[in-house]
Amino acid sequence: MVELLAINPKRGDDKFYRYKMPRLQVKVEGKGNGIKTVVVNLSTIAQSLARPGGHVIKWFGLDLGAQTNMDPPDDRWIINGAHDGETLQKSLFVFIEKYVLCDDCGNPETDLTIKDDVVRKDCKACGARSKPLVHSNLINFILKTQTKKGKKSKTTKAERQAARRAKQLGLQNGENGNASGGDDNSENGSNENGEDEAGEAGSDDEFTRQINAAAQDIDAPKEVKDDDWAVDMSEEAVKARQNRLPTEFRDKLVLEGADEDEDGEASGPTVYDELGNWILEKATETGGIDKVEDLAIYKKAKELNIEAKHKTVMVLVQALFTADIVTQIPKRAGLLKQFLKDPENPSKISERHEKALMGGIECLLAKEGKKNPKLLTADVVSNKILYQLYDQELISEEFVRKWGSKASKKYCDLSTSRSIRKAAEPFIKWLDEADEESSEEED
Repeated sequence: MVELLAINPKRGDDKFYRYKMPRLQVKVEGKGNGIKTVVVNLSTIAQSLARPGGHVIKWFGLDLGAQTNMDPPDDRWIINGAHDGETLQKSLFVFIEKYVLCDDCGNPETDLTIKDDVVRKDCKACGARSKPLVHSNLINFILKTQTKKGKKSKTTKAERQAARRAKQLGLQNGENGNASGGDDNSENGSNENGEDEAGEAGSDDEFTRQINAAAQDIDAPKEVKDDDWAVDMSEEAVKARQNRLPTEFRDKLVLEGADEDEDGEASGPTVYDELGNWILEKATETGGIDKVEDLAIYKKAKELNIEAKHKTVMVLVQALFTADIVTQIPKRAGLLKQFLKDPENPSKISERHEKALMGGIECLLAKEGKKNPKLLTADVVSNKILYQLYDQELISEEFVRKWGSKASKKYCDLSTSRSIRKAAEPFIKWLDEADEESSEEED
């Protein structure tokens, strides 16, 4: 006999409560890097909640920081990695609380309505309408997929890729933002109120407005008095500042062509050292690198006039990320997205900046991997790091394929570079398979 649970966990002791769903059933299959969890009765549970199965599996992917499949024809809903039923059941109750239960009466008789990119819960039981749901990665996914309805029209390659991404990734996981890696992603981080940090920081909404305001303040003309002093850029002063950098940062910071910056100015690297040193000083003052505010970092880079430089991205990766990079990526997604913009076309990501991003990550993995070899495994590189970078739109498919095709000794030793790309193969294979499936659907 199938065990039934109250959809609203707070009413679990009420024997007369009529809204029930089956207990979630899972089956772990495979071993090693190929281990996966099959949610056996996800379709039945989704039907009990009156939500698409894609929304539920997307949520699991975001909450667990794992890749998932979407809309499987054989009804086999899969989450990469081994996950026990109790963990998934708790995650499901969080999803129900946020996206199913009525905020007023607590009943699950709600529909998600969308108007002007605002998603609300409308309750058919009491007639209440919720406040707009926070724009987390899951909500962004719902907004994307709801526009895919209707007659199919001829699409461009970019549009087909976007549609495929929404289908393969979108329904697949449950987007995480500065998230944090996912809605209330337990691995990627959420605040006490359950709001998606990654989603908030990863969006171009409030953070971009703050940056624009900060830029205006920085660019505003300032009166320079005679007794104001400037930074000493003499060779002796530059070397002195470099020597004052913490040893850990000096060992960690790697810049391609460190003898000159993108514009060929010999003094360029000292500016990047200054930014890295400033970040570490702020981390000491605030009690940790994760407590240094994104906006403050952007303002500092703007003051140094390196906010558009690709080497700035390398400095940020090596200064802000540690062995906990998996949980840190979603929290810094919004900040990184600002620095990855193509200076000539801000609506796009610059490939040069993407290279700097992955170069910085290679440097970090090469260093931290010596202490913790697990960081160089496919489970971490493919399923967590690359997936989150891709899900947060910090790297493109084309770039990942190109990057993964050839090892380089530019950022770390050749052996480690090969190991990192070997660990990235499952993710690239996943992209290729998704692309083939999309092409077949188009045909």
